[in-house]
Amino acid sequence: MKTYHIPNTDLHVSRLAYGTWHMGGSWNQDPLTAELKERAERLLLTAVDQGINFIDLADIYTMGKSDAVVGEALKSNPGLRDKLYLQAKAGIIVGIDPVRGGPGRYDFSYDHLVGSVETTLQRLHTDYVDVLALHRPDPLIEPEEVARAFDHLHSSGKVRYFGVSNHSAMQIALLQKYVSQPIIVNQLELNLLHNHLIDDGVMVNQNEASYAATDGLLDYCRVHDITIQAWSPIAGGQLFSPADDAPDNVKETARLIAELAEKHATTPEAIGFAWLLRHPAGIQPIIGTLRPERIVASCQADNITLSRQDWYNLFIAARGARMP
Repeated sequence: MKTYHIPNTDLHVSRLAYGTWHMGGSWNQDPLTAELKERAERLLLTAVDQGINFIDLADIYTMGKSDAVVGEALKSNPGLRDKLYLQAKAGIIVGIDPVRGGPGRYDFSYDHLVGSVETTLQRLHTDYVDVLALHRPDPLIEPEEVARAFDHLHSSGKVRYFGVSNHSAMQIALLQKYVSQPIIVNQLELNLLHNHLIDDGVMVNQNEASYAATDGLLDYCRVHDITIQAWSPIAGGQLFSPADDAPDNVKETARLIAELAEKHATTPEAIGFAWLLRHPAGIQPIIGTLRPERIVASCQADNITLSRQDWYNLFIAARGARMP
């Protein structure tokens, strides 16, 4: 698989990443089963076989069990850790947390960030993660405290690089004013149907343009060498099997994807991912499936380059309106 070089790092990452959102099974305190461990190992090895070297994690995914099953796979496969870049995320406290209690909230305090990373490292059976991303913006952020946490985690060798997720341009700018490490990634929801980051750029001076906190965000990240990672890159499968009552733009987009998959002799998944890969920003989509065959189907996108006409046909169909 072709790679991206993430600026300000020595990371050469696969253009497609693999995410572990549901890998640990249920979102509760049920213990891990042998079946869950075996499934996680099979999924990770499939991703590696397809050329993926970047794994996206988060401390809250299935209440920590996603980290744990990845850790079991790493422990069972000596040398696998050295083939992978691991990205952790921290900063969310889920409302069903039996220790911290509700409500669901965000926490960028020094103690929470450092404690989350240390717990993640224990679950993963590793000494470090390659990237730590702040998961969702904390309204009570004290940037000086985040900077202190980053400095400790970096100097202790527990985190090599730092990023954010779901952050606006100004939130990144505020953070970057205080932290000494570069912000290297911003993970954002982005797909054909949730296309606001891209649509924002073509709706300049249009009365109907209104996307919460996306104003100039994609361009800001490009200017500041921040790699965009796309979560939910295929809109939860809506792009391939729309419901009978789905909006017309969803049905038309799915029809075009099927048509292009036939044209390129590939899979619908590959076309959905190829639309993101065609963008010159160097977007890294994160595959989230729990089916090995869909990992393989998605990775075919690495061999496809959509024409401008095909890219715009998909964009216009998904927007449900012609270009302004």
